[in-house]
Amino acid sequence: MTTASETKTKRISFNRTIGVAAMQGRGFYYPWAVSVADDGRYFVLGRGSDSDPRGTRYTVMNFEEEYFGTFGAFGTGEGESLWNTCTAIDSAQQLYQTDESLHRIIVRNLDGDLLNTWGEHGAGEGQLNGPAGIAVTASDELLVVDQQNGRIQKFTGDGKIISSFGESGSGDGQLNLPWGICVDSAGDIYVADWGNDRVVKFTADGGFIANYGSSGRGEGEFDAPASVVVDEDGYIYVADWANQRVQVLDSNGAFVQLTRGESNDSKWAQEFLDANSEEQAARAGANLEPDIEFNTDDPHEASAHIEKYFWGPTHLALDNDGHLLVVDSNRHRLQVFDIS
Repeated sequence: MTTASETKTKRISFNRTIGVAAMQGRGFYYPWAVSVADDGRYFVLGRGSDSDPRGTRYTVMNFEEEYFGTFGAFGTGEGESLWNTCTAIDSAQQLYQTDESLHRIIVRNLDGDLLNTWGEHGAGEGQLNGPAGIAVTASDELLVVDQQNGRIQKFTGDGKIISSFGESGSGDGQLNLPWGICVDSAGDIYVADWGNDRVVKFTADGGFIANYGSSGRGEGEFDAPASVVVDEDGYIYVADWANQRVQVLDSNGAFVQLTRGESNDSKWAQEFLDANSEEQAARAGANLEPDIEFNTDDPHEASAHIEKYFWGPTHLALDNDGHLLVVDSNRHRLQVFDIS
């Protein structure tokens, strides 16, 4: 989908799709977030589903779609998780994941070995109620979105509380079920304010700077934004979850570009089709872009029927080589875009 604004300024362009639906082994089953290691590997955190929790794990690969294995498991035991939400990697290459159901943070090395688990359920200082997004500052402090408590908390890597900011509400500096978070090169903090349909920018100390966006389906408007990242030039990328799209804003929050997704067959998907001739023949004869007259303007309907579109974009990340990674959860894949 190209808008009039896209013809004037185009910040991102589609590169490739990574992934295939798989409950075990190589592939994803409801991927939810991704973090990138210094060596270029992508660590895709799966959420799984109530009907089959086998997707509750990390799947590891790189941009070239080399597959390096999986680790993690569903459950309440040590190192296990129920509702994976987000992931981040610090400068020591320690891997953090949030579990919004068990209200805790799991820490591993990049080989998947469990290093630590911390977090206590509650509303007091340092306690968590539905931790969602997580980001690492330049000094390796952890910013955790304390979703149900409507605030951001800052911790050391081993879980000691440093500070917090934000409160529930819709005013300046307030948050309503916040979800995603990131830090820019200047140390400023951006929060995807899911319930208020906006992105909120704070100073490194939690002082309010600005709100970007408002409720709606137009350019620069949001419906339940789930994730935000900022590149070195200050451009802001937002996973506009309920609008089934990704939007790009400039450093002042002005609209630049949007995309509904442009996915093609991934390397993994093509290898599956090559090995399964009946599946390949059925796909070759299928209409993957049907012309449907919908009885609603809800973008969810088009995304559910047109395969190339995002269907539940839950998380964004930037890799080391100028790519924007979009976790396209309901279609069990990543869509990768070049940044220019």
